[in-house]
Amino acid sequence: MYQDLLEKKKTIAVVGLGYVGLPIALEFGKHFKVIGYDIKEDRVEMMRNNIDPSKELESSAFEGKDITFTANPDDLKAAHFFVVAVPTPVDGHKVPNLKPVLGASNALGKVLKKGDYVIYESTVYPGCTEEDCVPILEELSGLKMGEDFKVGYSPERINPGDKKNTIANIIKIVSGCDEESLDEIAKVYEKIIIPGVYRAETIKVAEAAKVIENTQRDLNISFVNELAIIFSKMGINTHDVINAAGTKWNFIKFRPGLVGGHCIGVDPYYLTYKSKQLGYDPQVILSGRRINDSMPNFVASKTVQKMIKQGKDPKDTKVLVMGITFKENVSDIRNSKVADLVHELEQFSVTVEVHDPHANTEEVHHEYGFNLVDKIGKDYDAVVAAVNHQEYLKLDADYFKSIMTNPPILVDIKSMYYKKINTEGMIYWSL
Repeated sequence: MYQDLLEKKKTIAVVGLGYVGLPIALEFGKHFKVIGYDIKEDRVEMMRNNIDPSKELESSAFEGKDITFTANPDDLKAAHFFVVAVPTPVDGHKVPNLKPVLGASNALGKVLKKGDYVIYESTVYPGCTEEDCVPILEELSGLKMGEDFKVGYSPERINPGDKKNTIANIIKIVSGCDEESLDEIAKVYEKIIIPGVYRAETIKVAEAAKVIENTQRDLNISFVNELAIIFSKMGINTHDVINAAGTKWNFIKFRPGLVGGHCIGVDPYYLTYKSKQLGYDPQVILSGRRINDSMPNFVASKTVQKMIKQGKDPKDTKVLVMGITFKENVSDIRNSKVADLVHELEQFSVTVEVHDPHANTEEVHHEYGFNLVDKIGKDYDAVVAAVNHQEYLKLDADYFKSIMTNPPILVDIKSMYYKKINTEGMIYWSL
């Protein structure tokens, strides 16, 4: 398979062209013949014009690549090595939503041929590839995994907004359904991954490795978030404590904050879902999730308390929330915990305006039911700095005082202004 791909006798198809799929499709396009497939025609048209809908890649990233973009599933018939990179969210009940990955499996099952390879990159619980996806491929194709076609799993490690740790610069885990497939899959990825690949023993091991990467981070952040709640009651700053403790060589400096997005805030639920299916009710993981999911309410409550203490009735107040995306310097609003914060403030009858230079107001309204303001106004009773976008890092104390009523109240979730601006004459609080 690898040699045929290298000689362009066979073609790679990447299914799903979002934050994960598009970068890997373009990397493959440097060396192989590639079909980039997405179900949304408007997104595909943008990519044909060298535009990344996610605003992560420059137009130059599309140049010189052997890639054809399409929204026609029939075009997948020309491919032989399929890479599935569709989203794997959770529903409103925190249950894995496998519709995208099962839908992709359904589409591929209809075009699968003898000798083909299917590699999943979407984050799933251990066992999903072989127990949920492969049966669909086999049923619709009439072929047998191992005998007629090969399957592998290579979890994505895309970090949105990170221009240094790009896909080509991060070690990639690969796995296959047998030794032959593992070797072929590894060679394909080794062609585009500079540090090389790690060959996992089984597909389940690779799936588990991915899901615990983000679960570990989630738990570490939940610990410092709980510390932030405790230290707030004690009247000490969490960052001061972390910096002091960080002078010990083996202390890890995690910082408190809102944990959203399509990875850290989602992946633990895939692991706990499978764990419960197997009869074990996880304790630590779900406890961490509860802490992190409760932080929007904690921040909203602290903000309202600060205003009430200054004699401001919540129903007569106006608060500016700066930032709605799930992390800094990206346009992605999926699973944004800032949206939860906005709704929590509204529960206190506060009038909330939200500003974000990176997000799309139509997408925000469709997803969360409120609009963004184009320009930051004045006469705010409090400002909540929620996302540390580069545009916000340049602001100083005089600016905040100019847009707020007296006394100005600045709630700095990410501590981006802590000890960086003069907060004298201002009521300042951070996690």
